[in-house]
Amino acid sequence: MKQLLMGNEAIALGAIKAGVNVVCGYPGTPSTEVLETVAKKNDGSIHVEWSVNEKSAMELGAGAAYAGARVMVTCKQVGLNVAADPLMCLSYIGVKGGMVILVADDPGPISSQNEQDTRHYAKFANLPVLDPTSAEEAYEMVQYAFELSEQFSLPVFLRPTTRICHACASIETDGEKTVHKADGFVKDTSRWVIFPRVAYMNHIALEKKQKELSELFSGLKYNSVSGGGKLAVAASGVSYSYAVEAIEQLGADLKLFKVGTAYPFPERLAADFLDGVEKCLCIEELDAVVEDALIYLCGKEKLDCEIYGKNTGNLPVAGEYTVEIVKKAIAEFAGIPLPEEKKREEIPLPVRPPVLCAGCPHRASFYACKVATKGMKAVYSGDIGCYTLGNAKPLDMVDTCLCMGAGVTVAQGLHTVEPDSVNLAFIGDSTFFASGITGVINAVCNNHKETLIILDNSTTAMTGHQPHPGTGRNLMNTPVEVVDIEAVLRGCGVKSVVSVNPLEHERAVAAVKEAIAVDGVSAVIFKSPCIALYKNDKRYEIADGCVSCKKCVREIGCPAIRIDGGKVGIDSTLCYGCGLCAQLCPTKAIVPVEVKR
Repeated sequence: MKQLLMGNEAIALGAIKAGVNVVCGYPGTPSTEVLETVAKKNDGSIHVEWSVNEKSAMELGAGAAYAGARVMVTCKQVGLNVAADPLMCLSYIGVKGGMVILVADDPGPISSQNEQDTRHYAKFANLPVLDPTSAEEAYEMVQYAFELSEQFSLPVFLRPTTRICHACASIETDGEKTVHKADGFVKDTSRWVIFPRVAYMNHIALEKKQKELSELFSGLKYNSVSGGGKLAVAASGVSYSYAVEAIEQLGADLKLFKVGTAYPFPERLAADFLDGVEKCLCIEELDAVVEDALIYLCGKEKLDCEIYGKNTGNLPVAGEYTVEIVKKAIAEFAGIPLPEEKKREEIPLPVRPPVLCAGCPHRASFYACKVATKGMKAVYSGDIGCYTLGNAKPLDMVDTCLCMGAGVTVAQGLHTVEPDSVNLAFIGDSTFFASGITGVINAVCNNHKETLIILDNSTTAMTGHQPHPGTGRNLMNTPVEVVDIEAVLRGCGVKSVVSVNPLEHERAVAAVKEAIAVDGVSAVIFKSPCIALYKNDKRYEIADGCVSCKKCVREIGCPAIRIDGGKVGIDSTLCYGCGLCAQLCPTKAIVPVEVKR
């Protein structure tokens, strides 16, 4: 039947149709909905889990694939860095059951720390990568990826980008689900144990497979050549769809090369494509992977063809592409005048920088730390999550942010160089479990002085409220033992640990002051649920005692507090009743009101 599906949903349904047995990963936009859709559509035959981090997911997936299961591991591009250690060894060891590594790249970047291109990882690890051009193709490709993985006994990358992941299309999801039964693990130390000699021999075999894959890909339907002429365009991923639309709009007569497998590069097909071509424009988001492959091929085969793209400045080296960007590049490349477009009056949109939600407990946590460290030489190391938004004015409480879990250890480096500073490291509950614990152990065993601020809102909020080890449930809806953060910290050797509600302002400030005074590693766990999980029956309003000092506006920057006609007001549709502003008001003019249900 036909269904209107998001690209991520299509990938999930494709994996289910292929008979996937195990799906594991770590949440990260734009990949998250893949695993969540599998969980939603699970008939009970698939083991699905949010692993504690991407490394854990990759290793769990490897074990399941060793035992003959069909496995999909999901993450975003920066998450692959966390899984790189097992990945680079897994390419040598190989798999028995089909293993698909779904990595969603984020050109823009829209919700990431960088614009990392996973196709480089494919080449680095000597693993094939499939690059879908549409949601429909992604649905097909994931099914083919399992077959390819089992054919070559290698993990296979599926690399959709943001627009493939989040675009919607009407997709034919026909056919019966494949039933794949894992045949179990067979002991064989010469295959599954990566001794140096085994690695050496497997590396040789792996390099041989690259040539076989390149030849196979030259005849694969996901790679194709159409049209003819001396001017040509090569495109991959969603950029191919943009190129097709742009060429149609321009009425251009160009030879077109669709690249669905960036690595191993389909050299034989590419050489046929370049035959008779004088100039070729490469269109691809992120890095010049296809462009560089064609430049190399021209040199190798002594082909007289000029290759254009990012390296020549014909296309942007960063950011997402659009049909308009691609159309302009093709028009300039082919010498086609762009049709004049009717100028429209553009109304400037209001600037809306991202901020912490009204009522978010993280605002109270940051403010308590700001008050507690007033007048001190303090540096605030942040991390990845909703709380990265603590950098916004007026809080201004994030001085560094590198990658998940880094804030804990960056703070140690800062204090090593400037021991007269007070170093606070902020980290969320989910991030703490994913990648913060090793940094804590490093602080203890190397006698660093820092204060950890654990922002525990009982969920993985930024990526859609997924469960984590501290929530007491997993993705299979099974109640599980809660992993207690305070107990983990004490087990790591942190002796000074206190838990406090950040919305109790005076107690929160006192707790931070006491933690800072500790000579060594200390921790404050600010525990208060995310507002998306908990609704308060109270709201606040401004009473007659307001003297318009505007302290509530200047100090905390809550979106629910506004100034209208010079007077301070509270938007009742935004207020969540956290009460932080009421505790700060010097005239006690902010008062609670009951919500009428």
